[in-house]
Amino acid sequence: MVVIIIICVLLLFAYVFDLTSAVTKIPSVILLLVLGWGIRQVSVLSNRPIPDLSGLLPIFGTLGLVLIVLEGALDLEMNRSKFPLVRRTFLTAIVSMLALAFGFAFVLNYFMEIPFKTALVNVIPICVISSSVAIASAGNLSGTVKEYVIYESSLSDILGVLFFNFVAFNEYITFNSLGGFGLNLVVMIVISLVATIALSFLLSRINHHTKYAPIIILMILIYALSEVFHLPALIFILFFGLFLGNIDELKKIKFFRKIKDNSVKEINMFRDMVREGTFLMKAFFFILFGYSFQTSEIINPDTLLMSISITASIFLFRWILLYIAKVPVSPLLYIAPRGLITILLFLAIPATETIAGVNKSLIIQVIVFSSLVMMIGMMFSNNKPKESSPNVDEKIFPPSENDELIIEENF
Repeated sequence: MVVIIIICVLLLFAYVFDLTSAVTKIPSVILLLVLGWGIRQVSVLSNRPIPDLSGLLPIFGTLGLVLIVLEGALDLEMNRSKFPLVRRTFLTAIVSMLALAFGFAFVLNYFMEIPFKTALVNVIPICVISSSVAIASAGNLSGTVKEYVIYESSLSDILGVLFFNFVAFNEYITFNSLGGFGLNLVVMIVISLVATIALSFLLSRINHHTKYAPIIILMILIYALSEVFHLPALIFILFFGLFLGNIDELKKIKFFRKIKDNSVKEINMFRDMVREGTFLMKAFFFILFGYSFQTSEIINPDTLLMSISITASIFLFRWILLYIAKVPVSPLLYIAPRGLITILLFLAIPATETIAGVNKSLIIQVIVFSSLVMMIGMMFSNNKPKESSPNVDEKIFPPSENDELIIEENF
């Protein structure tokens, strides 16, 4: 009974953190990590045994990642006017990840004589923007900026997992491995389309009083099975969320008119359930991760200089990239936190590829520093970027004749 009371109190604390983050500008993730770490200190001071809960991290992390990407995708509008935004965020996400990963790997390879492939596997986790932190922190931003953050961080997660799996699970990078990677991508896209349509029809046809839980369970099952075969499973989650969130647009296509009209109401209720589940999974994960912290890992002087250098490089390159892309720097510059996806990829590094330089202390410090930069930046930012000339976007992404460039009015 005591455990139940503790869990309820912790979740209520997490809810308060979520409510107050809009006022304090302190990311709830930071407070959850501190809460978990504080509980550990209380246990140490009271001479209570410290249970090893690290085995639960991948479980809660995976569930949290799935629900966070799904929640973000459900809130996105997909129409012709959004194409410039999608192209822009895709390019910034992939260029940032690849440039940082190859840059950090080169440094490890050159100065520490670590094999380049091994170095690349180890640095990819810290080169991916965490949607779990970024999307939650963008909740109070203006519409266009919030959309930018959701698209960029979700795409960064997906591309990061793709890139990590390709490098980690291919001993050699050859034309055969590239061909296999391309085949896996095509297979996952086909699976995503079929599964998305099937689950959507199922959602609109189930009349039983329990209907959302089976859909979510099937969705997670498809994700897990895809991961077992090293397929890019997050693509399915993104497809499914975008499909449900834009069902009205899709009903213009004759095939999708078979979905019942009341499905819009059902989707809104489904969205609410996903939000509730996302909150619970995120709270459990970050409290558990904070609980796994040892004070010596947080203030480890051996990794402090490297973690500061990595964090500075991340935001310096981000500033350069946003400037070149003609994207308003503030507040987007600061919203590049590392978090849940960083931890999951770090835990997934094969035992044969681990190196001493990239350890738990380094990961913790980079997560904390990047979140602090975001927190401070959001405090001093007006959260509303200045408007730029419509011609700016046309220079970067020339629109087609049919594009409705609404985004250009805001960016």
